Amino acid sequence: MRQYRQRKYVAPAYLLRALEHLRPPESLTVSQWAERERVLDERSAAMPGPWRNSVTPYLVGIMDEFSNYGTEEIIFCKATQVGGTEALQNMIGYAVAQDPGPMMVVYPTDQLGERTVKNRLTPMIRNSPQLKERFIERISGKDELQFDNMFIAIVGANSPSGVSSTPIRYLFLDEVDKFPGASKKEADPISLAGERTKTYHNRKICKVSSATLRTGHIWKAMEGADEIRHYFVPCPHCGVYIELKWVQVKWPGKESGLSNEERAEMASYVCQACAVVITDQDKSLMLRRGEWRAVKKSAGVVKKVAFWLNTLYSPFVRFTEMAKEFMDSKDDPDRLHNFINSWLAEPWEDTKLKTNAELVLERRTETSAGTVPDWAVLLTGGIDVQEASVYWTIRAWGDYMTSQNVAYGQALSLSEAERVMNAEFLREDGTPMIVGLTLVDSGDQTDMVYDFCLQNSEWALPCKGTAARESAFKLSTVNKPGARAYGMTLVLVDGGQYKKMIAGRMRRKNGKGSWMVHRDTDMDYANQVTAEHEVIERSANGRETTKWVPKQSHADNHYLDAEVYAMCAADIKGIRYRYLQTEAEKEPERAETEMPAGGQDGWIQANEKWLGRN
Repeated sequence: MRQYRQRKYVAPAYLLRALEHLRPPESLTVSQWAERERVLDERSAAMPGPWRNSVTPYLVGIMDEFSNYGTEEIIFCKATQVGGTEALQNMIGYAVAQDPGPMMVVYPTDQLGERTVKNRLTPMIRNSPQLKERFIERISGKDELQFDNMFIAIVGANSPSGVSSTPIRYLFLDEVDKFPGASKKEADPISLAGERTKTYHNRKICKVSSATLRTGHIWKAMEGADEIRHYFVPCPHCGVYIELKWVQVKWPGKESGLSNEERAEMASYVCQACAVVITDQDKSLMLRRGEWRAVKKSAGVVKKVAFWLNTLYSPFVRFTEMAKEFMDSKDDPDRLHNFINSWLAEPWEDTKLKTNAELVLERRTETSAGTVPDWAVLLTGGIDVQEASVYWTIRAWGDYMTSQNVAYGQALSLSEAERVMNAEFLREDGTPMIVGLTLVDSGDQTDMVYDFCLQNSEWALPCKGTAARESAFKLSTVNKPGARAYGMTLVLVDGGQYKKMIAGRMRRKNGKGSWMVHRDTDMDYANQVTAEHEVIERSANGRETTKWVPKQSHADNHYLDAEVYAMCAADIKGIRYRYLQTEAEKEPERAETEMPAGGQDGWIQANEKWLGRN
C-alpha cells in the first residue's frame, strides 16, 4: 500500500492571530466564565481578587440562566448585600467574551450610569485579559463602551431618547424600581427599552432591583413571570430543605430587661421543620448545598424566569445585624419601609387593617348554617358572578349593623342561586324570613345578569364596582342601548369602603355591631373573605393613596365580593339607621316606666339639680 508523507508548515504570527479570532469560544456557563476570568477590583468590592462562586453560591443559578437558550427574560428581585449587581456584571462580561451582540445597560439616571462605568464596568474590563483584549478604550466614552466585536450603550432611564434610540440584543436594567414612570409624551423607560430588542429572536433581558411597592416594576415583573424560583437550603440538623424566612429569626423579648443590642446579639434562626437553632456559622455550608426551586410555574413554555432572595441568605450579614436593624426600625415608618424593601426584598405595604382566616373563625357563633339569629330583622344576599360559576352569600342583619352569615355557597348557574335566594329561612324562635334584597355582580356576563335581575326585580338588582365617592353606594340606571333591562336600577358600589367596614367590624368581639359567621363556617370561606387588605401606596412624588389589594397573587376573593354586595344591599334597605326606629319604639315605654311617684311634680323634685337648685 502506497503511503503519503505530510509536509508541515510553520504559520506566520499574523496568520496565527487571525486564526485565533476565528476560533469559536469555549462552551462555558456564566458562572464558569466568571470564576475563570473575573477579578473583583479592590476599589469597589468588599472581597477583592478572583471571583469565587463558593462565596455566593445562590448567584450561580441566576447567572447560568443567562446561558439557557430558551430563557428570554431574567428577573431578580433582591435584597441589598446579596451580590445582585456583581451577577449582572458577570452576565455583561460573559456576553462580550462568549456571545457578542449590541448591548444596552440602563440605570435610573445618567449620573449613576457614568459612576458605574467609571468605578465598576471599566475596572472589570481592565482586570480581565479576555475582555481587555477586545476593549477599544481610546474611542470609548462615558455613555458607550466599544469593543472589537460589539458595543455597550450606557443610558439613564431619565433620558427617553437614549433608551429608545438603538436596536439591541442584550438589555440590562439595574434598580428598575428607581426608574421614572411614563410621561404624557413617552411610555415608561422599561417599555421603550424593551422595544429595542424586538428584532432579535435570541434576545436577553435582565431586570435587577430591590422591591419598593407591590405596584413597582420589579414586583409586577416577578408576578408576571412564567416561573418564580426561591432558594432552598438544607437544615444542618434535620436535613430538610427550607426557605429562610424572617419570621423564623428569634430573640429574647422586652420582658428580659436587656437592651436592643443585647437582645440582637442573641438572635438566631429556628428551623421551621425541626425547631432546632441555626447559627450564622451554619449558613456557609447551607448555602453551598442550596438549590433554586420553582414556587410557581406556568403550564406553557417558560421564557420569563424570576428569582427572589432576601438578606437572610447573604454571607456578609449576620442574623444579629438583621435583628438589630429591625428593632431600630419598627417604630419609624420610613426606616421600616427601608427594612422591608432592602432587607426582606418585599414590597412596602402600610397596612391599615389586617385580617386573617383565623380571625374569621373566631367570629363563629353557636347558630348553625341555615338558621337566622333571633335578633335579625333583615336578610340580604350577594352574588359574585364568574365565567363558570357563581358565589353567593346570605347575611342576617340587626340593629347597629350587627350581622351574621346565614349561608354561603358556590352554584353552577344563576338559576341555582335563585332557588337559594327564594328559600325560606327560620329564626331560632321559628319565625320565617326570606331575603329582602340581593345585589348581583354585573361586571362579568353583563347581559345575562341584567336579564336575570329583570326577571327577579322584586328582590334582585345588578351592581357594578366604582371608584371612591362620598357615599358607599349610588343608585343609577342601566343605560345600555338595546338591553331589555334599559332603565332598571343599577347600584354603583364602592367596594373599598365596604371592605373597610367588614374588616373593622370583623375585629370586634361577637356581639352588638360585630360581623359574625355561623358555626359551620369552613376555612375556604374564611380565606376568601380575608384575601385582600388595605394598603397605603406611595407614588414617586410622595403622594399617598389607600387601596385594597390581594395579599397573594391570584388569590380567590369571591366570597369577599359577595359579602360586600350583601352589606351594600343592607345599606340600601336602611339597616344603618334601623336602631333609631328601635329606640323610638322603646321611648314611650321608657317614659312610662321611669316616671317617679307623684307624677310630674315628683319628676321635678327628683331632678332638682337639673333645675340648678342646691
